[in-house]
Amino acid sequence: MKSTVIDAALLARAAKIKLFIFDVDGVLTDGSLHYGAEGEAFKTFNVQDGLGIKLLQEAGVLTAIISARRSPQVTARAKDLTIDFVHQGGHDKLTPFKALLAQQNLTEEQVAFIGDDVVDIPILTRVGLALAVPNGRPEVLARVHHVTKNPGGHGAVREACELVLRAQGSYDRVLAQFLI
Repeated sequence: MKSTVIDAALLARAAKIKLFIFDVDGVLTDGSLHYGAEGEAFKTFNVQDGLGIKLLQEAGVLTAIISARRSPQVTARAKDLTIDFVHQGGHDKLTPFKALLAQQNLTEEQVAFIGDDVVDIPILTRVGLALAVPNGRPEVLARVHHVTKNPGGHGAVREACELVLRAQGSYDRVLAQFLI
């Protein structure tokens, strides 16, 4: 597992990010699925993570979701956050990843991805900034540039967004609207 200390090399990676891709279950949520009486699944998203995504967007960073599970809750949350690209369904995350890079004319080095499970490894091992949550699988934690202090669904995404914003010198500018 990589250190949680933010060093110059990590900041240099984060400074190059133009697209940030998020996994959902275990990252934007805590990975729990709650089922109602009719079999419908419920997910809980963290509001602070959502604001982190909005702040990234205000700084000009594109946002995306690539998730193995298909869920109307994710569609609704992505719409609420005006996430630029959403792909759901299927353990092959690499194909939509490559398509998104081609569509946006970006290099792998310009992309950040945060994940937690083995289906995320094909992307994590290619991006310029690979992040994981501390509750991620050991195989994932061993392959990333940085592990957040906060667990998935509990501020990990906000922490990752702020890392990129600070590295790019945008943090104070996007927060200024709230600090009047």
